Amino acid sequence: MRRRIVAGNWKMNGSKDLAKELVGYVRSETGSLDNGVEVVIIPPALYIGDVLSQARGDLAVGVQNIAQWESGAYTGEIAPAMAKDAGCRYVLVGHSERRQIFGETDEMVARKVSLAVASDLTAIVCVGESLEEREAGQAEAVVARQVRSGLISVTQYSEWQNVVVAYEPVWAIGTGKTATAEDAQTMHASIRSVLKDMGAPADEVSVLYGGSVKADNASALFAEPDIDGGLIGGASLIAEDFVSICRSLPASA
Repeated sequence: MRRRIVAGNWKMNGSKDLAKELVGYVRSETGSLDNGVEVVIIPPALYIGDVLSQARGDLAVGVQNIAQWESGAYTGEIAPAMAKDAGCRYVLVGHSERRQIFGETDEMVARKVSLAVASDLTAIVCVGESLEEREAGQAEAVVARQVRSGLISVTQYSEWQNVVVAYEPVWAIGTGKTATAEDAQTMHASIRSVLKDMGAPADEVSVLYGGSVKADNASALFAEPDIDGGLIGGASLIAEDFVSICRSLPASA
């Protein structure tokens, strides 16, 4: 059975006060949900300890980035084993902001995925096309390439258990634009087909949607059969909205 996940990516936002107030509220409000959702908070690395203290084991915690090396003289980097040791269960890999702003390549993403899985972290591997690529009719081809390249090192069934794919169309991140539920479903089905071609247990790999998910559009997106939850940006910083999104995920059949 696929995991049903709603993950909040705080990006470069947050404070000790936010960790205390927002995470405590989310934990109290989602603790009684019966839809089987796993709630994940992914704060800046400096606040992981604060979030963990408020999560109290009821919410999962992730890190926004890891190094492409196991250890060594890489000032400012976070080794995968360090993230695991700190209490993280998830890690974002290949987010479009990392690709566009910091120049991460498909090869770098693949190395990070390999190290994350080896460290028993679940890698949330982000893929998505630009507006230009979509308008040129290249969206599915671009996303398929990112999936194949980023997950090339994942071969064993046990390794696939530590992989989640997040489809985030670049043109919908932080823009207020959102793919229609039908468009998102089409891409999610395409991703699952690519996973199957790679020999993955495609029906067991969770595929999330991200890209301006809000309380008022989450239900329509999450109702689609191949959308297993969401990777939430701005709305994850508003406690009531984030909880509403968590509640929007339908119970698994």
